[in-house]
Amino acid sequence: MKVRVDVMLKTGVLDPQGEAVRHALGALGFEGVEGARQGKVIELDLADGTSEDEVKAMCEKLLANTVIESYAIHM
Repeated sequence: MKVRVDVMLKTGVLDPQGEAVRHALGALGFEGVEGARQGKVIELDLADGTSEDEVKAMCEKLLANTVIESYAIHM
């Protein structure tokens, strides 16, 4: 079973990579970009029957720093 976890910095947390992307797009002539945030996507290939609670535990313990990041699970 394939599961995707999207991890993003929480609102209000400084995102230097996102700001670098926004700046670079402006330098390339894409003037309409007012903001950018960069995150990560983690794809897991799990055994059938793996519960969403187990995936949540994986996120809480390793995949996301829940102090500064939020995550969304797509099963």
